Amino acid sequence: MSTATAPIPTTAVRRRMYLTRRLRIAATMLAGCAWATVSFLIDLPWIRDLGHTVTFPVALFIVLGIAIIPGYLNLQLLASVLLDRPKPLPHDLRDAPGVTVLVAAYNEADEIERTLDALIAQDYPGDHAVIVIDDGSTDATRDIVSAYSDRNPRVSLLCADHGGKSAALNHGLAAAGSPLIATVDADTLLVPSALRRAVTRLEIDGMVACAGSVLARNSRQNLLARMQEWDYQLGITAVKRQQALLGGTLVAQGAFSVYRADEVRAVGGWPDMIGEDIVVTWALLERGGVVGFEPTAIAFTTVPSDFRRFAVQRQRWARGMIEGLRTHGAELLRRRAYWVHGVVADAIFPMLDLSYSLAIPAGIVLACFGNFAIVGPLTLLVLPLNLLMSAALLHRERAVFREVGIRFRRNRLGFLVYFLGYQLVMSPISCSGYAKELVGARRVW
Repeated sequence: MSTATAPIPTTAVRRRMYLTRRLRIAATMLAGCAWATVSFLIDLPWIRDLGHTVTFPVALFIVLGIAIIPGYLNLQLLASVLLDRPKPLPHDLRDAPGVTVLVAAYNEADEIERTLDALIAQDYPGDHAVIVIDDGSTDATRDIVSAYSDRNPRVSLLCADHGGKSAALNHGLAAAGSPLIATVDADTLLVPSALRRAVTRLEIDGMVACAGSVLARNSRQNLLARMQEWDYQLGITAVKRQQALLGGTLVAQGAFSVYRADEVRAVGGWPDMIGEDIVVTWALLERGGVVGFEPTAIAFTTVPSDFRRFAVQRQRWARGMIEGLRTHGAELLRRRAYWVHGVVADAIFPMLDLSYSLAIPAGIVLACFGNFAIVGPLTLLVLPLNLLMSAALLHRERAVFREVGIRFRRNRLGFLVYFLGYQLVMSPISCSGYAKELVGARRVW
């Protein structure tokens, strides 16, 4: 007599296959450690041979900085992207809290009206208002915003003397009466669902701040802008996905993020620092809050198309990281939280950028003359890992674009330049930023 076995419901199979967040995090770190261990064993002869030329400690510094540690970070990042499974956003946000969008503007006459149009077009179901804080502009920014506010009562203008972005945002924070605030740069355009999606993520996950997904708006302008499109879409987004899985996104960027107003007030608002958004995020983490990321809350910002402006921006980011480490790093490193992994990574990035800046250009020159002591087959093993990570994140980003209803741009030339040359440009710029912050150089925006 035969007996039929009832099929196992699909939901039950999925439930058994589900990995808890703790197990997913452990899996990412084990994958990175396994790669680093194998890499170190394979690289030992390389370290010894290189040590005959530059001494063993210098050889170890170089190989750790350009191969072993980047390999760990890249594989852990890849595993995080693959295992990141944020809670699905509900279609409706019930009892949507009021939001005040703060836009700090200084000489933004060319962009501000389009930014306001995008903010007014948000499909957010609750009350949302916009405060433009004019930071002592010398162009027509105030006149444009004043005329716009006459046409739309949801927009108001707050005038201030020129005191910098942090001072302008703090003026807006003092004037905001809503439980939530959002910051949006004056040259940044939000897609219609961006505010709703960011607030929904903040509410359902009990966050104190949620970073949106900021992408390049002017990527067709020139090759530098094309390269940055991939940096925003792959590099920055991948790190934010990784940090969100760890429970602590380390930068709720000023270009587009949502915050609980009282929590920002409790840490004293935005500090008068070059990396004010980094430092305020770390202050919120130190206070015990959860900071997250919503990949479907998309905003498009104007990226620098001039190399000098690009270098100044990235130096500012590097200096902001050092400011965060100096003001909150010691306390955050003592915390028992998964996101401490990201703080440790930030703390060793200066060492990685320095080793890359010194070793890779020299190694490329030597390789051109047939000497593969620094750049050779073992160094190039990291490239397939980077390509795999890019493919995984590209798959995720295409799904995000489909969900939001945005056409995915093709930019093959930009990707090729980004993949092969971006770090060669970025590491020296970052090193110059670290050096400027350490010697207390004048702050330049």
